[in-house]
Amino acid sequence: MLDANIRWLRKQDNLSQEDFAERFGVSRQSVAKWESGESTPDLMKCREIAQFYDISIDTLVSVPLDGSSVKEDDGKYIFGMVKVGKDGEIKLPAYALEVFDVKPGHRLMVMGDTSKGGIALAKVSLGDLFKN
Repeated sequence: MLDANIRWLRKQDNLSQEDFAERFGVSRQSVAKWESGESTPDLMKCREIAQFYDISIDTLVSVPLDGSSVKEDDGKYIFGMVKVGKDGEIKLPAYALEVFDVKPGHRLMVMGDTSKGGIALAKVSLGDLFKN
C-alpha cells in the first residue's frame, strides 16, 4: 500500500521521481525503490511525507489513496480517499457506489461524530425516515 500511495501522491503533484526526491531530501533511486516496493522509507521520512500531504502515517501506509478499495472479512470496506471540492462536494469512488447500489437520485444521510472525528454516509429512502 505504501508504495502505491507514494507513487499516487507524487503523480497527483505532477512530480517526477527526481522532483519528489529533491522535495524530501533523498535520491531518485530511493523514490524508485519505494514505489516498486523494493524498499520503504524510514519512519521519520514517512512522517515527513505524511505531514507534507496533511495525512496521518497510518493513512499513508494502510489506506488506498488512489480510490481502490480494501475489503475486511466482516463486510467493511476502505474505499480510499476523496477530495472535498470548494463547495463541499465529494465524488464517491465508483466501487463504493456499486457495492452499496447507490444510483443517481438516491438519497444519502450524512452523519458525524466529533469525538471520533468521523463522517459517515448511509443510503436511505424518504419512507425509511418516517417509519415507526
